[in-house]
Amino acid sequence: MRIIVYVEGPSDKSAMQALLSSLIERKRQEGVSIKFCEPPKGDRKVSVLTKVPREAVNVILNDPHASVVAMPDLYPKDKGFPHTTPEQLQKGILERFEAALRAKAGDMDGRLKRRFHIFCFKYDLEALVLAAEQQLKSRLRVQNLKITWRKPVEDQDHDTPPKRVVEELFQLHNDRYVDTTDAPLILSDSDFDEIAERCPQCFRPFVEFLKNVRPSCDLPP
Repeated sequence: MRIIVYVEGPSDKSAMQALLSSLIERKRQEGVSIKFCEPPKGDRKVSVLTKVPREAVNVILNDPHASVVAMPDLYPKDKGFPHTTPEQLQKGILERFEAALRAKAGDMDGRLKRRFHIFCFKYDLEALVLAAEQQLKSRLRVQNLKITWRKPVEDQDHDTPPKRVVEELFQLHNDRYVDTTDAPLILSDSDFDEIAERCPQCFRPFVEFLKNVRPSCDLPP
């Protein structure tokens, strides 16, 4: 069984691999391969929203032991198609997957549909960085942080997404946030279950999905 997870870019990919390394290894030993991938070329978010559903159909039709996950950022809103909430984002991606599946396979097969899953970062990956408060302090080499963001960390908004908060926090401490370096570094020292508990709206369901996957075609709902 293999799970292919499409995220928007290299920072998301490396950060997820770092944070979930122990879970990825545990599932590998159980016979489940979990691979994080970047989307086809083009605007990264639009690619996950519009190209990945078509790619997922091809993967699922050609490999009976594969499942595909689309996991874009919720921010920025309305990119690819109108959406501001996770539910609207998921609905739009699913509609594109179903259209591609009908075009390729004819009648909708519920078993095939169950092998495509949609999650998102709310509002972007840096929500997890904000949730890793102790590791964030260690990276900034400070004992205390002035909390300028909302808690739970997934309660930011489209006007002030988590990445902007993190960038401003680094600037406040005379540093510069580099997502491809800092996000994996901070999250590699974090416990994914703790991060999931602090990000219950969108990230915890994804972690629970991975934890419940078994090496068979019957994937968790």
